[in-house]
Amino acid sequence: MDDRALSKNAANYVSLTPLSFLKRAAAILPDRVAVVHGGTRRSWAETYARCRRLASALQRLGVGRGDTVALLGANSPETFEAHFGVPMAGAVLTSINTRLDASTIATILAHAEATVLLVDREFSRTVARALPLLARRPQVIDIDDVAFGGGELLGTMDYEALLATGDPELAWTGPADEWQAIALNYTSGTTASPKGVVYHHRGAYLNAMSNAVWCEMGQNPVFLWTLPMFHCNGWCFTWSMAAVAGTNVCLRAVRAEPIMSLIDAEQVTHLCGAPVVLATICAAAEQSGWRPPRRVTVVTGGASPPASLLERMDAIGFDVLHGYGLTESYGPAAVGIRDAGQAALGVRERARLKARQGVICPATEDLVVADPATLAPVPRDGKTLGEVLLRGNTIMKGYFKNAAATEECFRDGWFHTADLAVCHPDGWIEIKDRSKDMIVSGGEKISSVEVESVLARHPAVLEVAVVARPDPKWGESPCAFITLKPDTALGEREVIAFCRQHLAHYKVPRSVVYGPLPKTAIGKIQKNVLRERAKALSLLI
Repeated sequence: MDDRALSKNAANYVSLTPLSFLKRAAAILPDRVAVVHGGTRRSWAETYARCRRLASALQRLGVGRGDTVALLGANSPETFEAHFGVPMAGAVLTSINTRLDASTIATILAHAEATVLLVDREFSRTVARALPLLARRPQVIDIDDVAFGGGELLGTMDYEALLATGDPELAWTGPADEWQAIALNYTSGTTASPKGVVYHHRGAYLNAMSNAVWCEMGQNPVFLWTLPMFHCNGWCFTWSMAAVAGTNVCLRAVRAEPIMSLIDAEQVTHLCGAPVVLATICAAAEQSGWRPPRRVTVVTGGASPPASLLERMDAIGFDVLHGYGLTESYGPAAVGIRDAGQAALGVRERARLKARQGVICPATEDLVVADPATLAPVPRDGKTLGEVLLRGNTIMKGYFKNAAATEECFRDGWFHTADLAVCHPDGWIEIKDRSKDMIVSGGEKISSVEVESVLARHPAVLEVAVVARPDPKWGESPCAFITLKPDTALGEREVIAFCRQHLAHYKVPRSVVYGPLPKTAIGKIQKNVLRERAKALSLLI
């Protein structure tokens, strides 16, 4: 068939954007509850109007295509709305990790060239220290959430006052080109300097739809936000929930009691979180005897959860799906899917299988475990190590203002993750190591280099190396191996106190070991040896 005479036109081609999900949800199910936050319950029609108000108000502030609107927000309606209202204005959303220190936040705001900053008053103390570090300050808008009574107001107006200036009937248009940026997310990754990962509308649309498929969201899902919305835009579930017109149950702080209470009260069907979230739920449920009113689907990622934790979750009433992904892949790129064969397995065997990272997600075009030099796939033997390589529409556009890093990670037509894995006979992958010595603690990525650079500044430290130590609560935690200078003393508490002055608290080492560092013949520190020592220390607990 020769179809060359047929071309794209306004009737048969529209740029993909997840903003269309919100418009549809408000049109077909205007009265369905979209957002729950304490005593606040808003429908999809109300949420759509508020997002249009936000877009209109931002445009009246001068925000337009290519401008960046930054956000430091909790899991609240305002953060959810920003995922639609900001790109409706043609702008790019930068949702910043709320656990970062002031210096890093300032670095991100400057690098992103943010013109407006939406900030929840819970994080105002940190932001107040960050703003003086900027040569050009963004206009600050306060999110004055009644669910949080502390903090201070820093901005020229609050969020509700901003919305009051906007038009709820704004005739917004989607991007002319689906390749247009929708979000700029920063990853601490494996270096001390954060890298800006650029998402486009097409990728956000596809990954949101992919989530709805593999997570088996179906009709009327109720999603509890135990996952921070700043993590890869909530692993794109912010947009997925509009696609399925479900109900978003907001949660400011991840604690067991409110999680269990909300699961009961709102009939929660889905939630996501790092293994530490699962462990928190497990411990509280086992102690209290609580069980969910119906089985809940849980998606976990970050540090690999132990099979024993997955077994406990199963017994309590949670069906866990274990995923794998990166900021650069819009979150999930692989997931441990459910199939009929798993039902015949025992609980322990099923948990062992779920501890692996799974198979390719629907929207990920290609995933292979291969030799990074030859690109030859490794045998499906569950033993041979290779690098996880990804390709497809749900891979970032690139690193903002970092052409060298972009070119390096995209070499040979693949995105090189730098994660080492094996491939099992059934096609499931299993991550074995991180080639760049990344530490994943409670779902947060910690650069060992960043922690080492801080400790190296202490006058008593001669040499230092930081590696991951298995942690029963957080999955992994930083362990510092330190060689002191002669005739000096430095206690563990002093090390931790020093780090807390210069690092976000989750990056601070939880254990310190003193003595000479093992080295190769050419003087390189043997981190593989230190990792084994850290594991041995954990076994002594």
